[in-house]
Formats: sequence, C-alpha cells, structure tokens
Amino acid sequence: MRLLWKLVILLPLINTCAGAGLLSRPIFTEEPQDVIFPLDLPKSEIILNCAATGYPSPHYRWKQNGTDIDFIMSYHYRLDGGNLAISSPRTDQDIGIYQCLATNTLGTILSRKAKLQFAYIEDFETKTRSMVSVREGQGVVLLCGPPPHFGVPDISWRRLDGNPLPGKVKYSKSQAILEIPNFQQEDEGFYECIAGNLRGRNLAKGQLIFYAPPEWEQKIQNTYLSIYDSLFWECRASGKPNPWYTWLKNGERLNPEERIQIENGTLIITMLNVSDSGVYQCTAENKYQIIYANAELRVLASAPDFSKNPIKKNSVVQVGGDITIECKPNAFPRAVISWKRGMESLRQSKRVFLSEDGSLKIYNVTRSDAGSYTCIATNQFGVAKNTGSLVVKEKTVITIPPSKMDVTVGESIVLPCQVSHDPSIEVVFIWSFNGDVIDLKKGVTHFERIGGESVGDLMIRNIQLNHSGKYLCTVKTTLESLSAVADIIVRGPPGPPEDVRVEHISSTTSQLSWRPGSDNNSPIQIFTVQARTPFSVGWQAVSTVPEILNGKTYNATVIGLSPWVEYEFRVVAGNSIGIGEPSKASELLRTKASVPVVAPTNINGGGGSRSELVITWESIPEELQNGEEFGYIIMLRPVGSTSWTKKRVPSVESSRFVYRNESITPLSPFEVKVGVYNNEGEGSLSTVSIVYSGEDEPQLAPGGTSVQSFSASEMEVSWNAIAWNRNTGRVLGYEVLYWTDDSKESMIGKIRVSGNVTTKNITGLKANTIYFASVRAYNSAGAGPSSPPVNVTTKKSPPSQPPANIAWKLTNSKLCLNWEHVKTMENESEVLGYKILYRQNRQSKTHILETNNTSAELLVPFEEDYLIEIRTVSDGGDGSSSEEIRIPKMSSLSSRGIPVLEPSIYFLSAVIVFYYFTIQPLTR
Repeated sequence: MRLLWKLVILLPLINTCAGAGLLSRPIFTEEPQDVIFPLDLPKSEIILNCAATGYPSPHYRWKQNGTDIDFIMSYHYRLDGGNLAISSPRTDQDIGIYQCLATNTLGTILSRKAKLQFAYIEDFETKTRSMVSVREGQGVVLLCGPPPHFGVPDISWRRLDGNPLPGKVKYSKSQAILEIPNFQQEDEGFYECIAGNLRGRNLAKGQLIFYAPPEWEQKIQNTYLSIYDSLFWECRASGKPNPWYTWLKNGERLNPEERIQIENGTLIITMLNVSDSGVYQCTAENKYQIIYANAELRVLASAPDFSKNPIKKNSVVQVGGDITIECKPNAFPRAVISWKRGMESLRQSKRVFLSEDGSLKIYNVTRSDAGSYTCIATNQFGVAKNTGSLVVKEKTVITIPPSKMDVTVGESIVLPCQVSHDPSIEVVFIWSFNGDVIDLKKGVTHFERIGGESVGDLMIRNIQLNHSGKYLCTVKTTLESLSAVADIIVRGPPGPPEDVRVEHISSTTSQLSWRPGSDNNSPIQIFTVQARTPFSVGWQAVSTVPEILNGKTYNATVIGLSPWVEYEFRVVAGNSIGIGEPSKASELLRTKASVPVVAPTNINGGGGSRSELVITWESIPEELQNGEEFGYIIMLRPVGSTSWTKKRVPSVESSRFVYRNESITPLSPFEVKVGVYNNEGEGSLSTVSIVYSGEDEPQLAPGGTSVQSFSASEMEVSWNAIAWNRNTGRVLGYEVLYWTDDSKESMIGKIRVSGNVTTKNITGLKANTIYFASVRAYNSAGAGPSSPPVNVTTKKSPPSQPPANIAWKLTNSKLCLNWEHVKTMENESEVLGYKILYRQNRQSKTHILETNNTSAELLVPFEEDYLIEIRTVSDGGDGSSSEEIRIPKMSSLSSRGIPVLEPSIYFLSAVIVFYYFTIQPLTR
C-alpha cells in the first residue's frame, strides 16, 4: 500500500513537469509485413520494418512465435532503430510469426503479426480440387471446359439453391466461363454447369464460400479517468466468419480477474488505480486476418488545482439578470465544492443555487449581490481556493423604441431608438432592414445614424418605395442584446400601367385596354389616357368614354381622333399621393380614312398678269387631310354670274392656283370658294371671298421730279402724284431709283413707298458726290415707266477737327464757356456754328444749345456734376465733338480748380491739368 501512495504522488509530479500535452503513448507509423524469402538469392539478410512515434521516444523489442527475442544470445538477430535485421536466415530456425513491441513510460503496443516464409520449388501434388473461398468485393471465375475431342457443347449455368443467377454475372463467348464481379455474401452457394451435345450431356458442381477479413466498426479511444473511477471500453468489428477478440495491456494478454471483466469486445475495470495506466490493445481476428485497435488509459490522482481553470476574475451581470460563476478545478478524484461570499459561507436559497458541477448560480441579481466570491475545492489529496468578483450593472432599457410609420415617398423621417444604460457600459446600435444589417460606415445612400452615446436614431432621407418594410434596432452591450422593431409603409404615386393594347380602331375612335401597375400602398383613384402623333408636341391628354376613368376601370374608348393619322397611346395612373409614371406606349396604329371636313381659310389672291385670276389660301395640314390622294377644289365665278367654274388642284402642298382666261378684264371681281377632297370623297368648301383678276403695269410716269441735298450723306427726292384710272393702270405706290455718275457703277439704290407719298429722304450717301434719281409707279403687275432723271451734288463732309482749347468759368449757377474757332480743310464744309451738349452726371437726358459764336453762357443749377461736349455745325452736317468734360458741382470755381477772385478766363487744355483738382476727359 505504501508503494501505491508513492505512485499516486509521483504521477501528478510527472504531469506537472512534462506537461499533459507533451506525454503521448506509442503509435505505430510502420508495422512489419509478411515476407517470402527465396533461398536462392545471394542476399543473406532479411529486414522486418517497425517504427512508432511517442513521447518519450519509444524503444523496441521483438517476438518470434510469441517468445521475446534475446538479442544477446541470438547473434544473427539485431535491432536497427525499430527494425529487426536477420542475418544468414535459416529455414528451420527463423521461419514463423514475428511481432514488434514499442514501449515508453505510458505503455507498450504490440504490432500486427508478420509471417516469414522461405520460397523453394518442389513437385506439385495431385489431389482433387476443393471448394473455392472468395473475399468480399473480389471477382471469381468458374471454368466449365470439356475435352476438345467431344465437339462444341451447349453450356448453361444455374444455382442449386433455386435462386436466380445474379444480374451482374458475365459469360465468355462460349459460356464456358462464368464471371461474378464484386462478390458479396448473397452470392455464396452451389453453382452447376451443364454441358451437352449430340453425344450426350454432363454436368459439374462447385461451391462458392464468402469470406471477409475483420474491419473495425468501433475502436477504443484514449481515456483519462480519475482514481477509483470505472473504465468501460468496447471494440467491435465485422468479418466472415465472425471475428473473436483479445485484449492486451502493454503488449501482454489481459486476463479477467477480480476488477477486470472481459466479454468478447468489452473491457470493464472497476476501482481504477494508477497501476492500471498503460497502453491497451483490442484485437479482432478470424481465420483470414487479425487487426489491432490501440488506446491509452491514464489514471489520474491529484489535489485540487485552479492554475489551468481559475475562476473568472470579474463576472459582470445586470440588475434583475441571472449569473453563473463556474468552478472547475483540476482534481482527481473529483473535488467537493463549497462557496463563500466574503467571509460567509453560502447556502442554497430561492435565488442562490449550487449546481452539481460546482458552479454557483444567482437568479434575479440585485445590487447587494456585488462582492467577492470564493470557491473551495476539497478531495483526499488536498484543498484549494480561488476567488473572483461579481460586478452588478444597471439594466439597459430601450426608452424610446421605433414606432410604425406611414409616410410618403420623398419625405425624410427619423426612426428613434434611445436607451437608458449603466454609464460604465458601452452601447452599440445596429439597424437592420428586412433582416439585412444596414452598414452605416459605408455611407449607404438615404440612411444616416444621428444622436449621441445613448441615442441610436436612424434618419432616412428622401425615402423611396423600396424602403417599405421592417426596421429592427438592436442594442448590444457586453452583457445583453435588446431589440425593437417597427413597420414602415411608404406610399407613392402608382407604378406605370401595363400591357396597353388597342382592341379596335376606327376613323375617329380607338378602344383601349390595360392592366393596372403597382398601387404603391395607396389605392389607384383615376386613369388618364394620352396620345401622341407625328404632328403633336409630345403626349397630349385625349377625351374618352367614359369621361372619368376611376381606379377600377381598365378599358375605355378614345374619341375625337383625326382620321388617317398614326397614333400611339399610353395610360397614366393617379392616387391620393400623385400622378405616377406613364405606361409604355401602345403599338403604333393608323386611324381609318374619311372625307375631309376642314375647309381652307384665309382665301385671298389678286395680282398676276393680264387675263389671270390668282387665288391663294392656307393649305390644310397633313393631320387634317383624313386620307390618301388629298387635294383642293376651286370654285369661282365673276361677281353677278350664276354659274360656277370648278377646278381641282391635286397637289397636297398647294396653296395657290392661277386661273387663266383671255376674256378676263383687268381688276375684275370674282367670287371664290376653296374646298378639299380625298379618296373618300369631297369635303367642305370655304365661305365666299372676293378676289380681283390681274392688272396691267402703270402706263404713266410721275411728273415734277426734283432733288435737293441736305447734308454730306442725305438727299430728298420729290415728285407729283399720278391721277390714275383703270385704263392708265392702278398705282399702289412709287419706286425711287438713284445712282452716281460713275460709269463703272450701275443703279445703286431702289426704295419703294406705298400709297400717295410724294417725297423720300435717302441717307447713307457719299459726300461731295453727284447723284441721279428718277421715280416710277408700281402695282401688283409690276412697275411703270420712269420719270426723267434729276441730279444733285451732296454737301462736303462736316469738319473733322473738334473745338479745342475750351475754357470755362463757374460762378454760382452761371457757366461761361470759350473755345477756339475750328478751321476746316478744303474738302470740308464751312463751319456755320456750334452745338453745346450738356447733361447732369446721373441723367441720361441731354440738352442742346446752338450758337454762331465761339463762346456761350449756361444758367444751370449745379446740384450734380455736369458733362459737356461741343461740336461744329455745317452744311455737311455735325462735325466731330470735343472730348466730354466734367464740371464739378462747386460754386465760384474756374477751369484751373481755384476760387474765382476776379473776372478772368482760364483755358482747359486737352491735356490733363493738375492743381487742387484733376480735371480730365471722360471715357465715353
């Protein structure tokens, strides 16, 4: 008993020093295989391989025919690592069964049996064939071959147990060979071959027996148990015949005894002690093979130890919650557990529960439960203690959860999710939409988290229809997870109607049908039909029957269409939210043709040549022509006549018709009507209009033509009006023709005036140039003869130099101006006088003062600065202006910018003058 206690104390020390994870039993990586050694080989050594892993590294020994090999006494055996080398093998001494044993501190394992045989040649024995044994899954071939001199027989096969041959069997060409692939147990039994020909019939029988070597169905596994526990192991294998089982411990056969029970493949050991530790093997064997299953049994004995599984240092729980503090020390045998809170022992109560595994459970935790808790573990080898703290936090509560909302598409909403929580606990908000987490960190469109630490509100901007659904706010802390859900319904205008079809079409109507689209959570209240033609500006609403299409109406008749026009239709739905997107357009279809109903308007005409009646009208647009082969009907007659002349104009684009007849007198009035027609018939006629026939050009030239020049660039032409009658030709107005004397130029100008105007001013002429002019009358037939030409020379050009050396003096509201007389060049008009243009700085109205002198006085109220310029006046027109001068709004100043002490004149040069003021020309 003293030795047992030493082992009990020693094993925990080994575990502590080596580490439980480092020690491992031997496991074979290579086992010996059967060897057939030819005697005639020159090689004189046999190697049987054996290798194993484990920690510590295993050492090896071998058995021959169940007896340990003594490597000292048997000189021709030697170990090479784990391999067995046999030098100069002999048939009488070395033949037999070999097994390798691998051993370390945890135990020993025994290898599979390896058979060593020697090969040599002897005479074959002649004896009767016995039954054939076939391994599971292999194929078998049965031969049925008669002697060749009997001729070719007919061969058939059958089973003697009455069962049919397996469907998988194969035959040779002559059926002399029967092949059964993938042989199974149901294929075993007696088979008979029957051969017959003209000379007779014969048969042969054979038996097939199924066998299968053992295969593991259940192996034993490494097991670690406490001292005094019980071990139960079971190994199970299949095979044919059924295998039997043997148990080994550390390579030696294990026999039943007081604590050890062995029954077939089961092993039971009660009241385990440390000496039961080791490597165990279960063998399954039948006549064809033996297989091994290996496992380690480690019996543990130690005092309680918290080093590997200490109590959680801080266990955190919320008020009202439940907490489990685990206490799982390593102890063999299992320790008895008790608890203390602070210095007081804990006992079970309604809220405190000590579970069988040693854990402490506290239900409905309160603030007063916070503190230190000590687990005390005891077994016969010692006592150990370990302490942890219980921290109690306030419970997290969702104070403002999200609520159901009914919103309109395009709005922005906020889903609240606000909590109260313990200040020391971090709160995380997670939003999900229809089960999918919204990743707000990626900047998802429309979604935005707003709020602070305790506020996890979700803002949805510009909400869309596809945002309808369930929104879940999940609040997570290190202790718990809370959630609240809300349904959001987004309502919007209806979706586009579908499958718009034209069921029937006439000349002015069309029957439509359609299917409603999505109502987008708001019932459809109305449908509207729209149409488009090649002549319309986009889509236009059309009239229907019924006039109002409610949300339950899915067909209508469109009315008021134009005949012979291509139409497309679409449907738009509306609800209380608004008007939705239109449907796809229907098939493009043309209405049927009909007689045109719209008559031409704006019937007019006149003009043209003698014996012609010119009639004009506004053409009918294509969308109102109502059919093919469209044209116009002209109805005309002289005023006072009773019969009409009818003409057809087949051109679609016509808007003018000329009726010619030599009997027509000039300017004769006609009654005219214009109508329309197409392939379907004649349509409406316009109202009657009076149109006059063509006329002759005027026959008389104007008299009394004269011309005079007013400046270098203009002249005025005058003439006497013509007194006309129907014989001399109607006069509608006059044409003025003008040209220069330069023979290189033809007529350079023609200006028309209408009515009885008898003068015309012509501008834009060259200075100092001779111009010729004549006048002629005109009417709708053309122009008449010209008057004799008259001529005039335009004035010389106005002076090109502006007035210079302008001086000014301002006293109160009196402004005196002086300047130098402008001398003209030879090709310029003489200076006749001067114009002074002046205005207030912020006013646009300009005042003009004319004078023949080189000085002037102005009486003006100087409330603002004045802007002044001076220009010459001549026969050729106004000359160049001086640069604009600014007169400041100050009294008693001169052009030098100093106070006026006595009457005197100062000159203002075109150059900038500096004194107290800067007076300079302004940029225009």
